[in-house]
Amino acid sequence: MTNANIDCDIAILGGGLSGCLIALALAEKQPELDVRIIEAGDALGGNHVWSFFDSDVAAEHRWLVAPLICHSWQGYDIAFPAHSRTLDATYNSIESERLDAVVRAKLPAERIITACEIGANHRATVTAHRTIDARGPGDLSTLERGWQKFVGLSVHVPGGHGLTRPIVMDASVEQIDGYRFVYCLPFDAETVFIEDTYYSDTPDLDVPAIRERIIAYAAAKGWRTNGGGREETGVLPVVTGGNFEAYWNSTGADTAKAGLRAGLFHATTGYSLPDAVRLAIAIADDPALDTKTYAKALWRSRGFYRMLDTMLFYAAEPAQRYRVLERFYRLSPALIRRFYAGQSTLADKLRILSGKPPVPISRAVKVLLGFRKK
Repeated sequence: MTNANIDCDIAILGGGLSGCLIALALAEKQPELDVRIIEAGDALGGNHVWSFFDSDVAAEHRWLVAPLICHSWQGYDIAFPAHSRTLDATYNSIESERLDAVVRAKLPAERIITACEIGANHRATVTAHRTIDARGPGDLSTLERGWQKFVGLSVHVPGGHGLTRPIVMDASVEQIDGYRFVYCLPFDAETVFIEDTYYSDTPDLDVPAIRERIIAYAAAKGWRTNGGGREETGVLPVVTGGNFEAYWNSTGADTAKAGLRAGLFHATTGYSLPDAVRLAIAIADDPALDTKTYAKALWRSRGFYRMLDTMLFYAAEPAQRYRVLERFYRLSPALIRRFYAGQSTLADKLRILSGKPPVPISRAVKVLLGFRKK
């Protein structure tokens, strides 16, 4: 564990996706600033795969993520018990190892400080004109939420798996522990990353049991696997409401924040990359940006997604939650793209809410009335 006294213009606490994107954007647009990344782990990015659609990132911001992309596909599949479909969109994935390598190539070595703890253990002290805290979520008990939890396993399939594009959502699987779907990314002809995901009422994650389900899913596809590679686990909040001020203040009222620490993630999908890119560009354009005002404005603008989450978790029986998503994936591709980007239009919102709801009407009305009183 590194002990250090760090003096710089901008100190970024946390070398995850958001912190690294801010550092890369500042290096490009404000190269005169001394920017340091301080990360508790041994590597930047941890052990993660981040994925996004081309439409999640504005064309003028593409330069920031383009060097990070490890895999890119045209089109993706979804499958439900009564509906399957191929959608035409470019889908990309970033692996944490690439993120680490790109940041190290862009920033001088002395500006990347790993294995360094800031805070209670006082492993390091920081003197900076500005500190940005990007060290993961704040106090989630200040938010009303369900959970999106997952285990991802990269498996080798000798002879090939036959996939030419991702399966972003396969909900034809047995519904367990809420809404369940499997996600598959074909990294190469014989390697597929399989993630088993649950929209659950609890954050409990039984990794061995889910790992067995992943292997069983592969077997059902006819994929005779020969060992596994990377394994990733995660438990993310699916926010239905809560107190933004309390959440922000839980990690310091006057501290600039980024990423999950700032509440910058899609309330329904858990996606953080689109917000991380936008914030990184905004900070690079204005290093003195008030990140609280920025994040609070986005929180206020995204009540619609929290309302949908409320419907998913409280109006639908856990085993029937898939029907909500099955209906959603019958809508137009353009609407779906804007939804993932967190940029749904008023027309999109009206379309999503129109027609007979895929949940009992009496429960839907009760839940909506309760949401409006929050």
